[in-house]
Parts: sequence; structure tokens; C-alpha cells
Amino acid sequence: MTTFAELGVDQDIVDALSAKGIVDAFPIQEQTIPLGLPGQDIIGQAKTGTGKTFGFGIPVVQRLGADPAPGVKALIVVPTRELCVQVYEDMDMLTSNRSTSVVAIYGGKAYEGQIDQLKAGAQIVVGTPGRLIDLNNQRLLDLSNATEVVLDEADKMLDLGFLPDIEKIFSKVPAIRHTQLFSATMPGPIVALARRFMSNPIHIRATDPDEGLTQANIKHLVYRAHSLDKDEIIARILQAEGRGKSVIFTRTKRAAQKLVDELNDRGFNAGAVHGDMSQESRERSMAGFKAGKKDVLIATDVAARGIDVDDVTHVINHTIPDDEKTYLHRAGRTGRAGKTGIAVTFVDWEDLHKWALINRALEFGQPEPVETYSSSPHLFSDLDIPAGTKGRIVTAPKTQAVRVQPESAADAAAEVETNGQAPRSRRRRRRSGSTERVGSTFQTGEAGAAGSQEHGAPGSADGDRSTDGGGTHDGGGKEHHDGKPAPRRRRRRRGGSGGGSTPAGGAAVGA
Repeated sequence: MTTFAELGVDQDIVDALSAKGIVDAFPIQEQTIPLGLPGQDIIGQAKTGTGKTFGFGIPVVQRLGADPAPGVKALIVVPTRELCVQVYEDMDMLTSNRSTSVVAIYGGKAYEGQIDQLKAGAQIVVGTPGRLIDLNNQRLLDLSNATEVVLDEADKMLDLGFLPDIEKIFSKVPAIRHTQLFSATMPGPIVALARRFMSNPIHIRATDPDEGLTQANIKHLVYRAHSLDKDEIIARILQAEGRGKSVIFTRTKRAAQKLVDELNDRGFNAGAVHGDMSQESRERSMAGFKAGKKDVLIATDVAARGIDVDDVTHVINHTIPDDEKTYLHRAGRTGRAGKTGIAVTFVDWEDLHKWALINRALEFGQPEPVETYSSSPHLFSDLDIPAGTKGRIVTAPKTQAVRVQPESAADAAAEVETNGQAPRSRRRRRRSGSTERVGSTFQTGEAGAAGSQEHGAPGSADGDRSTDGGGTHDGGGKEHHDGKPAPRRRRRRRGGSGGGSTPAGGAAVGA
């Protein structure tokens, strides 16, 4: 292995890398850095997870110098917000021992913070095409001095329809510049783009060592599974021996959210990254996953390229990718940095033709996926799942103390003596019709007390009607000496006495 110091990288950058435990260069870095440092235009082709960011980032940082003047001198264009954040973090780390400032420019976040960093003189901009063009049109982002330009994941930009935006961006940067283009694949439009906007580029492809290592490090398992059984299978896979951080890919945003809810309900610690989430929520999920607070991440393909985590052990394709390129990008989330990984793909009955194309293109030699259920013995043996594992994490049930209500004053006294606490008051029931009020507490305020003293007897709070000996009397309808009916008062009973506790419903005042 070759160290970064041996490649001619400045000592302060070497120190920043070694502080993160990074000393030896990957193959793509060994080939691109010596050419990028003197300013050679480069087309770098390598699969994801092979260290392309440092391959173009180190030459950019070093060529700007240890103390560059304020203002945008370097532009790195990426296709997705998640990748933007990831590249920004790597570039920020590379410049940690320099005065160079890096800013991330992407949609879904407020303009103000990004504009403030630009006004403060940031020299390196990492951004997505839409927000870059927007700020440039508002004359808040000046690209006229950006002599270092990088296009990362160019094939993904093609897939997302960003090539017209890329052409606009190239029209804003200096004609004489150092340009680097990195891509996992090189379709015709990307080759044409390179010919138009690059000057005698050298095409570097990290071939056999990288490709063989990536394939050898990843165990590919393909199962024909029933859609109603997938969640149960996944839940069992997530309990496999040695399972670390895991990424599950779904085709749609709705399926991603449904799966994260289902797995959390089953006891797993899962988060999601998809287009229906706010940018803040997506970043929180990604940060929690990287930090290990969540060990399962459910994502759609748009977010896939921003998942740059070295310790992902399992990738699960909940639905089969559309083509072999997407398959490679998904599977590339595991087996990174030389570690081993497992990629599991579920193929629905109606998607067998898609698998046939992927199998042929990638030469897997598995034309017929194995029919698999959550109870299939080969599922347990293939993935080292302990025998008897079910699709739900079982936790010990919490015990709740049940308080028994005392039935008598003696029981209550015994309870006070035992627990040192008075028992709770018992709830009163409300009778239908001329009802009593329900409540565990009763108001015996001044108004109620005064009312009882004035009328000589407690009355019903609701003017209850009670019967006694065949006569009917309104418990709330008292009479004054002049024979006029007194105004009805709503009073609370004290001590639980009923409205009809006096004979014939109560006595008249002054009788």
C-alpha cells in the first residue's frame, strides 16, 4: 500500500487524514492524486465506496494553497443532497489544518446560512445543480474565479436529467481551469460531456484490483419472496449473527415509511431517508445512523449515494433495482473500505425478467432466484440466523402494580398503616335520568356551604326529582314565607348525601 505522504500530499493534509485513522491510499487515489496535483484533467472511473472523494478532493485543497484569498476558487458539483453533505464533510476534514473554508449549497435548507458563508469568503463550494444555478442567478454566488471544477457521480446526474444544468454551470466558470470528472459508469452522453468541457483528459479506471476486491468482499443472495412475507423475512435477517448497521432499499417513498414504522413496531431501531421527509429530518436520520444511534436505515435510491458509512454489514433490496447500475450502487453501501458485506435481494414474481437482465449483465450465474419464505431453512443457514428466531424482538413485559381499593374504613386504616398513604377516593357513579355526578373529587366550596345554611338542608346539585310515599317533590324547589318559589340553586353535596335525604324531599324554609 502507498501512503498519502509518498504521493506528494502536503503534511498538514496528511496529518488531517491520519487523525481520522486514514494513512494508506486506495487504488483510485494512488492513480489520480499524482496527476491531479499538477493540474491534469482527469476522468476517474471506479465503483462507489472506493475513495473517489479524496481522489479529487486532495488535489483541489492542495492546489488552492495553504491560505487562499476569500472568494469561491473551487466548485464541486454533486447530484444529490445526501452526497453533498457527505462530500462537504470530507472536504471540511481535509482543510481542518488550513484557513480554507468549505460551504455546502443544496436545496431543502434555508438560503440565509449558505449565503452568509459565501459572503464570509468561502473558497470551496460543494453543491447540487439547482441551488447553485439559483444563487448564481441572484448574483449571490460568483463562479467567475472557480478554476478548480469537479463533477462527482456524473452518471447519476445524467439519470436525474441534470446535464442541461451542468452545461449552464460550465458557462459560468473560467474557460481555463482544472477539471475532474468522476463516475462509476461512462455512458455516451457523459463521454460527450467530457470531450466538450475538458482539456485532454486522462481516463483512469481502477480496474481489476478494485473490481475484484469489491465483488469478493460482498456475498450476494437472491430470493424469490412473497410481498406479504418480506417484512417477516427482513426482521429475521436483522437478528443474524454479526449483523451490524444495515441499509434497506425500497422503490417508493411510501414503502420506505411503511417499512420503518413496521420495523420500529417490531422492536428494531430504524430510521428512514426518502423524499417525503424534510431535509432536516433526512439529515437527522443519516446522522443518527452514522453515529450508531440507529442501526437500520430504510432509503430510496435518491438517497443512496449519500450513505458513506464504512461499517454497513448488510444491504437488503426490499424491491429489485431497475438495472444493474442501480444494483451496484445499492450493494456498494456494504463491503466498503475492504470490509466484508452481504447483499440480499428480494425478487417478486412479476420482476423475474428484471433479475434475468441484472444477472446476465453482472454475470452472477444465478438465473433462477431461490423461492424463500420466512420459515425456509436455507434462509437461516445462508445468513447465520439463530434457530427459532421470530420476526419480533421480544422484551420482558413491564410489571404494573395494581392498587386494590379498600372496601371499608377498617381496610383503609390497614392500608394507611401498611403503606403510609391514604387510599384514593372511590369514583361515584352517575344515575341515569335524575343522575348523580361522576367524579373522584367533589367541590365543597363556600357557595355550596352557604346554600346549605340558607335553606337548612342540602339540595340536589342537578335539582334531582325524588319520590317518597306516592308524592312528588322537587328537591331544589323550596318556598319562602310569602309562598313565592325561591330561585333554584345548584349546590354540591357534602359527605356524599343524596338530594332526597330529608323526608318528603326536604323541609320548607321557616316551617
